[in-house]
This record gives sequence, C-alpha cells and structure tokens, in this order.
Amino acid sequence: MHELLTRVAEAEGSGAMTAYIKHHLVHWTLKVGDGAFWAIHLDSVFFKALLAALFLFVFIRVARRSTSGVPGKLQCAVEMIVEFVDGLVKETFHGKSKLIAPLAITIFCLVWLMNFMDMVPVDLIPGAWMKAHELAGHDPHHAYMRVVSTADLNTTLGMALCVFLLIQYTGIKHKGVGGFFKEFFTAPFGPAGAPANLLLRLIEEAVRPVSLSLRLFGNMYAGELIFILIAVMTLGASLASASFWALAPVQLIAGFAWTVFHILVITLQAFIFMMLTIVYLSMSAEHH
Repeated sequence: MHELLTRVAEAEGSGAMTAYIKHHLVHWTLKVGDGAFWAIHLDSVFFKALLAALFLFVFIRVARRSTSGVPGKLQCAVEMIVEFVDGLVKETFHGKSKLIAPLAITIFCLVWLMNFMDMVPVDLIPGAWMKAHELAGHDPHHAYMRVVSTADLNTTLGMALCVFLLIQYTGIKHKGVGGFFKEFFTAPFGPAGAPANLLLRLIEEAVRPVSLSLRLFGNMYAGELIFILIAVMTLGASLASASFWALAPVQLIAGFAWTVFHILVITLQAFIFMMLTIVYLSMSAEHH
C-alpha cells in the first residue's frame, strides 16, 4: 500500500505522509444527486451490516445448539454476556419490558464488534481494496475504504437517534400521552415553574443523542487516528536506512501498547453506550 500511496502523493503534489493520512480518513462514498449533503458512506454501511449479520448468526446458532450439559467455549461466552447484561437491566430498569434486555445485548455486542475492527491492521483492508482497484484497471487514488463504522459520525448519530426515539416510545407507553407530555411542564419544579421545566426538559432531551453519538465517535476516531500515526513512523523508509531501524522498534512497542490499551477502550465504549441507553429508558419509564 505504501507504494500505491506514494503515487497518490505524487498525483496530489503532497508528501507521502500527508497523502497516507488523508487517504485513510476518507470514506467510500456514494453521492445522491448534485449536493454533497445526501451522501452514503458505503464502507460504514457494509461493515455495519456484515457485523450485524455475524452477531445474529453466532447468537442464533448458539441458541439453537445450546445444551444443558457441559457447554462449549462459545456457548459459555454467549451465556456470560447474556447473564451479565440481563443482570444490569434488572438492576437499572424497574419497569416491565421484553424489549430492554435484548436491545441492550444487541447494542453492546454490535458496538463492540464495530469497535473491534480498529484492531485490524490499518493497511490490510484499505490496501487490498486499492490493489483490487488497480488490478481491475481503475485508479487506486480513488479507492477509499474505512473499516471502523463507529469512527463515522453518521453511524453513531444514527444509533443515538434510534435510542432517542425508543426513549420517547417507552415514556409514552408507560405514562400515556397525557402523562408523558404533562411532565414537560410539571417536573421538576411543579406547575408553577412550567417555563423553566419545559426549557430544562428540551435541553435534556437534546443532549442525550448528542452525548451518546459524540462520545463514541470521538473515542473511536481518535483511536483510529493514533493507529494511523503509528503506521506512518516508518512510511517510505528503506530497510537499509538507519531511520528505519531506529523507528521500527519504537513503532512496534507503540503499536503493541496502544492495541492493548485500545481493547479496554473499545469494550468500555460499548458498555457505556449500552448502559446509558438502559439508564435513559429507565428514567423515561419512571414517574416523577
């Protein structure tokens, strides 16, 4: 991939490092119409759909082949996840709903899988995609591919908006339409503080999807960028050069250290997104 990006850099009239970083941060995009606003990031959609299918395949397969005897390693792992999340839901959500626990498990597993794509070497899939374009007779300069769907704000905001709609649905289901909208004017200061209550409630509702989406996006984008910056340490360096042998050990240690730390980050971010979803749904179902 380094050789291909060197040619890209020459075409752009920029340095190899700049071209390398820019190329890794551009999505494979389908533009709808003339405007740039209506654009679909095909790579984010593809990997999100692929990982969702993988999640469903594994869980359905384990459920159908589960045994009450000595379980296999995969069944043990799935059962641990289900019991862990189910326990959190029972402790946090005090209402009655058959949706919350499956939703929480789906959010945790799917977000974790999308985050885990950051563990794939940064050049592996984009490099293969560029090489395939070149072999097909196309210009590899325009072969963009990003594999971490949660490093795309469209993905995280879309998930956050779905959670936001579920919050409103849960509130209306548990309190009724009248009771749900009555709280906009009566909580927390009572009917006398209706204007302040409405303002605080609107701010609270608006902040939820913003905080959910930006927290996950910011952490995953930063993690992806750090992997790219580690990769450029030896970009363009010859095996016979002193700079390569000086930077290669540093690159190896930095890559290993960040990978170990990032495993904790991707798990924590999946847990936070799931936990906040449960908390928000619980708050929506409770009566003031």
